[in-house]
Amino acid sequence: MTYKVRVWDLPTRIFHWSLVLCILGLVVTGQIGGNAMTWHFRFGYTMITLLLFRVVWGFVGGNWSRFSSFIYSPATIFHYLLGKGKPEHSVGHNPVGAGSVFALLFFLLAQVGSGLISDDEIMNSGPLTRFVSNAWVSLATYYHKDVGKFILLALVILHVAAILFYLLRKKENLIKPMVWGDKITKAVFPDSKDDVRSRVLALALLMVCAALVYGMLRFSGA
Repeated sequence: MTYKVRVWDLPTRIFHWSLVLCILGLVVTGQIGGNAMTWHFRFGYTMITLLLFRVVWGFVGGNWSRFSSFIYSPATIFHYLLGKGKPEHSVGHNPVGAGSVFALLFFLLAQVGSGLISDDEIMNSGPLTRFVSNAWVSLATYYHKDVGKFILLALVILHVAAILFYLLRKKENLIKPMVWGDKITKAVFPDSKDDVRSRVLALALLMVCAALVYGMLRFSGA
């Protein structure tokens, strides 16, 4: 017997695919440069908003979207790598996938954060550069251009490779649940809350995050 579990609530799914579009937009506009940097900054501000939302949603979102559902002890990770994982590890983020998620969130925050105080010394500078010293601007610019983007590229490649591995080797489609929200399991697991009330809450939180980013830009004079 199989069961259908609502794993990814709608706000999490929208966040995920919006983040994908932002990453693509940032890569393309960053490579083009010039006038495209206007959109590079816009994608960056959108990403900050999305990341702030995801951090908050990690505490109040659907069951499988909460950080508490995929924070694992070293022992649990070790046993999972030995093939001794628990059934619930196949529902949301497994111990290895959880590490990938946290790494992506951390380095994405580091990338957009460094972008806020970066300066290419040609025509583009982050909105907060005037609030920090030249030494911090130089360090942030170096990290943003020569370190952070390559770390993120490696993490994205690993993320895609893992999805393909599960699809081709384990015959498990990880993309479908992130599109439709549901996953078919062999045991009963709790659904993520995904009703009208939770979606309205998510929209309200997103608006607050957007307002915070907008306020930061107004304060900086950007």
